[in-house]
Amino acid sequence: MLGDITAADEIYIVCGYTDMRRAIDGLCAVIQDKLHMDPRRSALYLFCGKRCDRIKALLWEGDGFLLLYKRMEAQGRFRWPRNPEEVRTLTWQQFDWLMSGLEIEQPKAFRKAENADDFPADPP
Repeated sequence: MLGDITAADEIYIVCGYTDMRRAIDGLCAVIQDKLHMDPRRSALYLFCGKRCDRIKALLWEGDGFLLLYKRMEAQGRFRWPRNPEEVRTLTWQQFDWLMSGLEIEQPKAFRKAENADDFPADPP
């Protein structure tokens, strides 16, 4: 289905600044040349410009690329990591925080338990 980003197996945030004039081919070149990744994998790639008020997302849908663009109309900004050499994997929760204008690391948020054995049994 056109635009179903939940089909992505992974979410990658391309840290640093991206020239927002780039279209699909230019963003694919960034993914291949800078990240050494295949843009045709089942992943959502996120890019942000210098002003931090707009994001582009690139997703391969199996028969073509989907390019999404979001411009923040409110006074807020996206909280974008700026290390230009870094690419990070995000969870869907972190993606939601980012799209809401929050930091992708929320130290007070509840974390999902990785192993149920880490928790004590309920008292009798």
